[in-house]
Amino acid sequence: MKSTPWFLLLATLLSTSVSLAAEATHKTDTERHIPAHTLPVPNTVSPQLQAMIAAGTLPVWNVHPQSVTEWKNWVKKWEAVSMKVLPELREKMGVTVTPSVIAGVQVFTVIPKTITENNRDRLLLYVHGGGYVLFPGESGTSEAIMMASHDHIKVVAIDYRMPPDFPYPAGLNDVMSVYKEIVKTTDPKKLAIFGTSAGGGMLLSMVLRAKDEGLPLPGAIAAGTPWSDLTNTGDSYYTNENVDNVLVTNNGLIRELANLYAHGHDLKDPFISPVYGDMHGFPPTILTSGTRDLFLSNTVRVHRKLREAGSIADLIVFEGMSHAQYMMLSPDAPESQQYFSELSAFFDKHLAK
Repeated sequence: MKSTPWFLLLATLLSTSVSLAAEATHKTDTERHIPAHTLPVPNTVSPQLQAMIAAGTLPVWNVHPQSVTEWKNWVKKWEAVSMKVLPELREKMGVTVTPSVIAGVQVFTVIPKTITENNRDRLLLYVHGGGYVLFPGESGTSEAIMMASHDHIKVVAIDYRMPPDFPYPAGLNDVMSVYKEIVKTTDPKKLAIFGTSAGGGMLLSMVLRAKDEGLPLPGAIAAGTPWSDLTNTGDSYYTNENVDNVLVTNNGLIRELANLYAHGHDLKDPFISPVYGDMHGFPPTILTSGTRDLFLSNTVRVHRKLREAGSIADLIVFEGMSHAQYMMLSPDAPESQQYFSELSAFFDKHLAK
């Protein structure tokens, strides 16, 4: 009797496996149930990050202010915490910070002791994070301080208006007002915008607005773990739920911040959730996230959209890192050093000399 060729047997087995898998998927209604398990502290990250992972979740993830007064008191509490560490950070990083006003918006100009020759005519705009609610005034300048020192470049940090008094679109209008004024005297090709979390999301919205209004675009942008989708959409909102020890879950404080900021507007409005915008023509972009980041999918989805649109887009994903922890570590920690080095090299490559 003639035997069946091996490749036909293999094809039959594969076909049967696919059919069984499809049937199983249908039976579970496309959901996959993962058994509870313990996540070890990885030994593949720096000792500083290991200590941060081992410390567990931050206590703020499930705060629920019930009134405007409670929101304001909570913001003041964290503003005071930030302001206590800033003097030491400024001294350590060797920078001066000067407040001023541009286009009616308060800003803080951060200048390092030395500015490199390549950066003498360049400028960075900084949009701070904090869920569109935290870190008003000078309390939101820590990343700007570290970036100015590391890259030896002038940074202008924008103190945009925030909820509960000023929900969307007040903050976006403020950063756009500053941007429009800056590009009157600064070559946009020598200008970059950077920010983390809500700051990363807002700077993506800035570029969408600039495109919409026919304004010149910056030479480069850096969106750190951007809050690019304020809806509960994206794989890592589920896979990294209770794994990220900063944000923890979208069902805690994060959802309340989203609603407070949007103030009744559609959360999928591209100027609120920029991942839904048209990213054709975007400037070169560098994005940063971590393997435990709740916003990993926010970052990856923006990266894919930019690549599909034909834009230059680099992606950094740190091992073991939760949301924005490169900012929370000491400036001397390897991951922080790597983050600022990556941004500096990217800006130097893509900004005009």
